[in-house]
Amino acid sequence: MLMIENKIDAIATRLRSLGRVVIGFSGGIDSTLVLKLAVDALGPENVWAVTGDSESLLPEELEQCRALGRQIGILQANFMEIRTNELSDPKYRANPIDRCFYCKHELFSRLQEIARQVGASSVLDGSNADDKRDWRPGRRAAGELGVVSPLAEASITKAEIRNLAKILGLPNWNKPALACLSSRIPYGSEVTVEKLNQVAEAERFLRSLGFTQLRVRHHDKIARIELLKDEMPRLNEAGLTERIVSRLKEFGFTYITIDLQGYRSGSMNEGLTKDQDK
Repeated sequence: MLMIENKIDAIATRLRSLGRVVIGFSGGIDSTLVLKLAVDALGPENVWAVTGDSESLLPEELEQCRALGRQIGILQANFMEIRTNELSDPKYRANPIDRCFYCKHELFSRLQEIARQVGASSVLDGSNADDKRDWRPGRRAAGELGVVSPLAEASITKAEIRNLAKILGLPNWNKPALACLSSRIPYGSEVTVEKLNQVAEAERFLRSLGFTQLRVRHHDKIARIELLKDEMPRLNEAGLTERIVSRLKEFGFTYITIDLQGYRSGSMNEGLTKDQDK
């Protein structure tokens, strides 16, 4: 516990050196923890939380961001929602392996503009130490635009983030990890509003059935469902599989499959070669 306390002290010191900050707030546990630590270190008057709203964000996630901001103590005037337009960028829609770079570059550029308007010294995000071990082209955008990542700087892992969030009483400490809906579409397959809506409806339906951590990967007419392995036996419940197949076909899928490897973050990256991953 002493080690994590030292890390938190280091983050608090770092935040106080920044004075006034703007935080890209997605409502996930990482950015929520950054927001909480910033409010504690700097006071709510010196912290702005900005949530980007787009077709790749579930509407219910936006409402959760609002509720979390209020609970953490963000001033009403310091909570902002901005509409991002990544789908208007043909480079983003083409869905190359560095798609996230274009999304994050637009978001962070907008946050930098807000920072200048409110007199903030820095833009912060919720990247953590574990992100360094995965394919994260959005980190390149953060680096180019000088975004500060307090959790990554302090080498705080995802497991430590959840533990600390629980101790601090953050209500989303055990919230399943969520990524933008575009991450469900294979690289090279165009990102469209129709595909994003199909994924959103399918995942929303599966959660309504009680499944927790999951993904519906969009392979044209095929929905590849990733579930936690210990939740897979539920598919044997009478009539459940039939309900899932019927409902997802209503959303436009022709074939409904279960990935036997189960849920895993970033499964679309598994086909990348080492040369591509540089």
